[in-house]
Amino acid sequence: MRATVINSPYEIRVEEVPDPVVRHPTDVVVRVLRACICGSDLWPYRGEVAKKPQPGQRIGHEFLGVVTEAGSGVTRFKAGDLVVAPFMYSDGTCDFCREGVQTSCVHGGGWGGFDHDGGQGEAVRVPYADGTLVKLPAEAASDDRMLASLLTLSDVMGTGHHAAVGAGVRAGGTVAVVGDGAVGLCGVLAAKRLGAEQIIIMGRHAVRTDIARSFGATHIVSQRGQEAVEAVRELTKGEGAHSVIEAVGTEQSMSTAVRIARPGGSIGYVGAPHGSGDGIDLRHLFDRNIGVRGGLAPVRQYLPELLEDVVNGTIDPSPVFDLTIGLDQVADGYKAMNDRTALKVLIAF
Repeated sequence: MRATVINSPYEIRVEEVPDPVVRHPTDVVVRVLRACICGSDLWPYRGEVAKKPQPGQRIGHEFLGVVTEAGSGVTRFKAGDLVVAPFMYSDGTCDFCREGVQTSCVHGGGWGGFDHDGGQGEAVRVPYADGTLVKLPAEAASDDRMLASLLTLSDVMGTGHHAAVGAGVRAGGTVAVVGDGAVGLCGVLAAKRLGAEQIIIMGRHAVRTDIARSFGATHIVSQRGQEAVEAVRELTKGEGAHSVIEAVGTEQSMSTAVRIARPGGSIGYVGAPHGSGDGIDLRHLFDRNIGVRGGLAPVRQYLPELLEDVVNGTIDPSPVFDLTIGLDQVADGYKAMNDRTALKVLIAF
């Protein structure tokens, strides 16, 4: 089969790799219909990781597709089922899985690298299929927009929702979102879904803030630094936001999140940490009783409830995809996201 590999920074290729096969009774093989490029895929692409990419390394962790083969121990899926995979696999039975933290599964792991297929390929072997995959309505296979919406549940929509949950978003509350990337936009949609009354997104790219408005944002703050903090405070009667979603992952973005949270408020952080320096001053959190919760999103936990809302039309996260390509154009897709000419790239097979 063909799959995306990253041989070194900025060197993305589509190469012939071995076809995946069932190795263990709990495995299935999925033929990929849709995959996408994540903002976090850009870190190895740029070489901004501790361990630089090595020749032949697979990449990609967001995909959905059709089961083509199931191991003898798989009970929930059979050939022909349409399924979506979270960005990490999990057994579904360990203590952490039962507690809703599947990203810490004792037998779990991630896609790509050298030990597992990456999501940006024609097929993927899925370990612990019963605990990992979620079945999708069969009729969605012929609906491009629905497939795009369902694909967001593999990571970006679930991550935005995790941030909203961590931030304690509630009906009638005020929410500020730091970051206008795909996760931040999905955080806006999640906040709207949870009933927030005022949703402020901090961003300066009109195409993205237009999507934010369509998702439920009530105000746009385009300033940065202290001016941005003052703008949010002005919009919140000088008090700050009840809930702050941090969707960037830098020291500056977290510092901004702390400064725009109101006393007694909460920050939900899902921007994977990168570019941090000295960190934040805990005194700011302590003095104003600000809670901080978030981290690596256990999207498998949220998939069933979000799936229901996508299928019934309550939410439609598909607009975060603004460029669709074929597998052969995947290198162009990475370049487009790196150059910020694309928000999030969908790969159609």
